[in-house]
Amino acid sequence: MTTPFGETVRRLREQRGVTQKQMAEAIGVSPAYLSALEHGKRGKPSFDFLQRVAGYFNVIWDEAEELFRIAARSDPRVTVDTSGLPAAYTALANRIAREMRQLPPDVIAELDAVLEKAAGKR
Repeated sequence: MTTPFGETVRRLREQRGVTQKQMAEAIGVSPAYLSALEHGKRGKPSFDFLQRVAGYFNVIWDEAEELFRIAARSDPRVTVDTSGLPAAYTALANRIAREMRQLPPDVIAELDAVLEKAAGKR
């Protein structure tokens, strides 16, 4: 398993023909940390780490902003606070938490599309 940020870093690294060891050494982290990040076994990276990754890949500002947005959506251990919301919100959050691992990719894509559409209406 991985995270959107882990996938993005791996893709950037592979596009440039760089190994995890080479990248880790250049940005001052261990290869084990970089591997864990790419495989979704580490939480959301720090702002400092994100700046080092953006600098390492020499990405333009728009791409760096997108990298930061992807990182913000990549914490593999999410907490959903439904306090103060109607009971249906809490029930939905708990159901998603229980069933997430069994949902096929096409259902995840459909749910994401519904949320994107709802966000556009706000």
